[in-house]
Amino acid sequence: MSRYFFLFFFFVISLVARSQITPKSPKRELRAVWLTTLNGLDWPSIKATNRESAKKQRQQLCDILDKLAAANFNAVVMQMRIRGTVVYPSAIEPWDACLTGRYGGNPGYDPLAFAVEECHKRGMQFHAWVVAIPANKFAQSKALGQKAIERRVPQLCLKTNESYMLNPGMPETADYLASICEEIVRNYDVDGISLDYIRYPEKEVKFNDAATYSRYAPKGQSVASWRRDNISRCVKAVHDRVKALKPWVAISCSPVGKYDDTKRYPSGGWNAYRAVCQDAKLWLKEGWMDILMPMMYFRGNHFYPFLIDWQDDANGRCIAAGLGVYLIDRNQKDWPRSVMENEIEFCRAKGAGGQVFFRSRFVTDNPKGIHTLLKNNLYRLRALPPALTGDNVPMPVRPESGEIFYGASDTKLSWSPVEGCTYVIYRSNNYPVDIENAANIYQTNVEDTSLLLPMPVPQALLPYYAVTAINRYGVESEPLELNKPRAIVPIRDYLLKSAK
Repeated sequence: MSRYFFLFFFFVISLVARSQITPKSPKRELRAVWLTTLNGLDWPSIKATNRESAKKQRQQLCDILDKLAAANFNAVVMQMRIRGTVVYPSAIEPWDACLTGRYGGNPGYDPLAFAVEECHKRGMQFHAWVVAIPANKFAQSKALGQKAIERRVPQLCLKTNESYMLNPGMPETADYLASICEEIVRNYDVDGISLDYIRYPEKEVKFNDAATYSRYAPKGQSVASWRRDNISRCVKAVHDRVKALKPWVAISCSPVGKYDDTKRYPSGGWNAYRAVCQDAKLWLKEGWMDILMPMMYFRGNHFYPFLIDWQDDANGRCIAAGLGVYLIDRNQKDWPRSVMENEIEFCRAKGAGGQVFFRSRFVTDNPKGIHTLLKNNLYRLRALPPALTGDNVPMPVRPESGEIFYGASDTKLSWSPVEGCTYVIYRSNNYPVDIENAANIYQTNVEDTSLLLPMPVPQALLPYYAVTAINRYGVESEPLELNKPRAIVPIRDYLLKSAK
């Protein structure tokens, strides 16, 4: 009997079984989590006080990423700027205490560089989460001393009833935020910058910017309209600075989950446009945002019509609904898991660009089996993140040529390189390979121009393979078919012959 008979038998059976899967998920879908570093809520629970504890801290992050990758997540939105403090070595702002237990403490490694590398190893995008307007709470400010933001840039800050905040009405605030984002993009290979709390505070926070309004607002402009303009100026500044440096870096934000009242459904007074002065639909229209991740931590008619409202004005951009997965936890609101399942299916039915879960721990800890559901069902098939759109987004060329080498112990796929691209490999029993079918995605984020199949596969029985080039914007080339139609040899006949 052939030494490879059983391996090949199971290879064929698995391929046939995979081909029978009816893809419930789209080929393009952002599947992300918000990974919170504030107070170590998601990571880290281990403080880096020496070399050994820093190693354990890194391993803890790897364990989280492994669980996400196992469920076919393709992006992580990780909190890098917290409250006027950061989780990477910065020339602008001090270290946060979440890493070492003390503000200004260096953990002995670069967490941002490490996280980017580990995400990319697992084929996941990394989006740097930047909390924009909130700054130090009073106790934090005291601990930071002269490094506190209100001491470093006092002209940009306002004191509220609970903390300091940046004042969006000051023209220089936009430049300050843009400089933080530029520092990240210049120094790290991030796939995105994601702005959080890019808004005015809710009415319960005493935010007295009357003097700023009097000084800077055009005559006759209302406070609300002026405030919306201020936030939009900050968004545009971040967009312009980042895109001038690396135009493929996606700009996203997480606005309040309801944009405004719809014709049939009121927002209940808590919305982006009126309550906190976020004109997020304008940002989509102007192209200042590539992705919108509205915080839609609701269910029923507080979710469905408002997702449609966002999607109706997407302007070709990605709307990835922020899902409140924490609410299924028994210590939170104890929602049934079916709420998440139904909302994901609704996102797909309405053509939304994906989902972002708040927070990562409530996925990886598997409350009510949510991680299992995603891994084995809803996210069973791989998906590519949505590509960026716009007039200046380039189209990659197709690999020019490809070959298949049939060795004694393995089979090798090979193709010509395309500059600045990685590759997606598709596999199917049918020719030509349908690259729009998510069930046919075999490997993503392939960096080499070859792929080894660790077993010999006879040419007559090899499935059909195709390869595409994909650039940093996420745009995919036309496919190159690596093998051509051949005479059909019944699998049963081949297996019987091999067994002799």
